[in-house]
Amino acid sequence: MNKLDKQYQQLLQDIIDYGVEKKDRTGTGTKSIFGYTIRHNMSEGFPLLTTKKMTWKTMVTELLWFLRGDTNIKYLVDNNCHIWNGDAYKNYCKTYPDVEKTFQYEGSNIEVRKMTQEEFINKIKTDDEFAKTWGELGPIYGKQWRSWEKWYIDENKRYLTFTKKIDQIQNLINDLKTNPDSRRLMVNAWNVGELDQMVLPPCHYGFQVYTRELSSDERYNLLSESEKKNFIIAMRPMMSPDDKYDEVHYTIDNYYEHIPKRAISLMWNQRSVDTFLGLPFNIASYGLLLEIIAKEVNMVPDELIGNLGDVHLYLNHIEQAKEQIGRDLTDEERYNKWFNNNYETGMERYFDPNNLPDFDNEYYVPTPKRTREPFELPKLGMDYREGEYDKNLTDFVPDDFYLIDYQSHPTIKAPLSN
Repeated sequence: MNKLDKQYQQLLQDIIDYGVEKKDRTGTGTKSIFGYTIRHNMSEGFPLLTTKKMTWKTMVTELLWFLRGDTNIKYLVDNNCHIWNGDAYKNYCKTYPDVEKTFQYEGSNIEVRKMTQEEFINKIKTDDEFAKTWGELGPIYGKQWRSWEKWYIDENKRYLTFTKKIDQIQNLINDLKTNPDSRRLMVNAWNVGELDQMVLPPCHYGFQVYTRELSSDERYNLLSESEKKNFIIAMRPMMSPDDKYDEVHYTIDNYYEHIPKRAISLMWNQRSVDTFLGLPFNIASYGLLLEIIAKEVNMVPDELIGNLGDVHLYLNHIEQAKEQIGRDLTDEERYNKWFNNNYETGMERYFDPNNLPDFDNEYYVPTPKRTREPFELPKLGMDYREGEYDKNLTDFVPDDFYLIDYQSHPTIKAPLSN
């Protein structure tokens, strides 16, 4: 059962029912509540919402951009990811606040016209020098994750001197391999000294991971069916007549050293949550980050937890949220859905639309009850080819990750507030 979509739909409903209207920096206005937690067990599927179609590659591209330590939209634009375009363009517009400017040069009038956003993004694509300047967003996520700057006072204590850049992601992976029970397995993007240099301070400002040892049963269940059979055959000479095959798991390491010994969970903290457009991306992005880190340190993804602060719906997203929450289907609508899914059976001739059957009866399950009934969550496919990636996780490309059995309701469009 897909519990994640249900949690998300309930959050949308809670904001609509209990949220207070507030002003915001974009001028759009929001309905907002404070404090919410999302929890998902990764064994139940990859956490990509099914109650509306999600743009998978866009989400993957942004996360890989973070992991590259990149802060320039050039990589995103080249990979058809446009979610930061508005922020970069807004930063450009601060320099060119008017549509046109007229300058006097050697007795002639020279007009400078501010580019439209479409022209601006095309310039980012085609002009590397322009992109270096205007595609830069400041020291946001990627910079803080991969090269947080550390300063110190020199030996003469006369001035501050730059000493090195701290790679928090690599430090995290090293610590997971050497001290997995540490309570300091954290990555932080909220660098107070550099907030004023960022086009937008981090919304999801930090995350922490936690690991635990897997039980013998959990490790045994990670074996493939063929591995289980071979393991039982190998164990048979060592077992007494009273032993049960499924109870003798303590020697798995003797045969399958690759089987993970630990499970890993990730919890992220988010100060500001655009619940309709942003949160579905955040959930899936941190789910993918958990999968990548787990693969790197040979652990099993366990729980994904989001601690959310100011959780809001923009006022121009309310109707879209109601659409995603959905409504109860009428009996006639349920009949039509069943009819469309079972037309080839010929059973439709037994039913009178004016005397519809009980679609909650076992025979008709799973006939949907609501317009946006969640589908089962997909699985994640990962082309993780040993030896082809560097140790810094910067060689992945978006096509290395794909979805298995993803089924969703149609897209629900909504405007982005920058």
